[in-house]
Amino acid sequence: MSVQSCAPVLLTVFNRPRETLQLMTRLKQVRPRKIFIAADGPRSGRVEDHALCEEVRSLVTEQIDWPAEVFTDFSPHNLGLRRRMASAITWALELDDRVIVLEDDCIPDPSFFRFCTELLDYYEGDRSVGVITGDNFQPTGFRCEASYYFSRYPHCWGWATWRRAWEFYDDGMSDWPDTRETNWLETLFRNPLEALYWENIFNETHEGKIQSWAYRWTYTCWRRGMLTATPAVNLVTNIGTGPTATNTRDVEENKHGQAAQDLGFPLRHPAAVTRHHDADAYAQRHAFGAAKDRSFAGRFKRLCEKIKNTLKL
Repeated sequence: MSVQSCAPVLLTVFNRPRETLQLMTRLKQVRPRKIFIAADGPRSGRVEDHALCEEVRSLVTEQIDWPAEVFTDFSPHNLGLRRRMASAITWALELDDRVIVLEDDCIPDPSFFRFCTELLDYYEGDRSVGVITGDNFQPTGFRCEASYYFSRYPHCWGWATWRRAWEFYDDGMSDWPDTRETNWLETLFRNPLEALYWENIFNETHEGKIQSWAYRWTYTCWRRGMLTATPAVNLVTNIGTGPTATNTRDVEENKHGQAAQDLGFPLRHPAAVTRHHDADAYAQRHAFGAAKDRSFAGRFKRLCEKIKNTLKL
C-alpha cells in the first residue's frame, strides 16, 4: 500500500528492545506517514528498566528513517500496562479520529495495515462496528464467505478503532454494579455457564483483581453493541508470551501465537453486519474459557496439557 493511504499508527513500547526492533522492521515495509509512540516508564526498584526503556525509546525513533509526522508520549514513571495502554489510545485519538494500535510484541503481516485502513474508511459511519482486529484464533481450515467476519470479541493483538468508539471507554466500568443485577449477560450468552464466566471476569476486573484494560474495553464494546471486524486469516503474531509478559505468562497462551498470513485483496465484504455465531462459539471455548472447562473433566484435561507442555520445556 502507498504510504499516503496507511491510517495513523500508535506504537506502545516499554523495555523490550528485541521485540520492538522486530516491530519496527515490519513497520518500515509500510512507512506510515503519521505515527504515535507511547512509552511506559521504568518500574520502581527495577534498576535494569532505566537502560532498557531508554534503549527502546532511542531505537523506535531512530528506526523511523522515512518522512513521517511523529508524536511521542514518553512517561517518566511506570504507569503499568492497563493505565499506559488506555492513556496512550486516548492521547492518540485526541490527535486523530482513527488509529491502528500495535503493542511492541505484536508483529503484523504487511497486509494488516491495508486491511485496517480500508475498513476504517468503509465502516467509519457505522456505529455498530467499533473495532477492526488483525487476530484470528480459529482452527486450521476455518472458512468464511468473505475476507472477514464480525465477532463480539475485540481481540487486541493488533487492532484499530475510531475516536467515536473509544470515547465510550470507561476504565472504572462504572455501571457494572447495576448491570450485574440484571440478566444482561444471559441475553448475550445462551449457555448460562458462559455468562457466569464473564460475570466472574467483569467482577474481578471491576474490583481491580484483574489489571486489564482489554477486559474493560470488551465490556465497553458489549455494552454499546459494537462488533469487531475479524479477518478470515490471522494477520498478527504475538511474540511476547512467556515469563516476561504481563498478562500472557502461562505456556497455554502460546496457542494464540499463530503465524501471520497475507490477506488477499481486493477485500470481499460480508453481505451484512451480523455476528458469526459459530466462530464466536469456538473463540469462547478456545481463546477464553468454555463452560465445560469448569467441569472435573475439563480441569483434568487442562492439567494434563500443562504437564505435557512443562515436560517439553
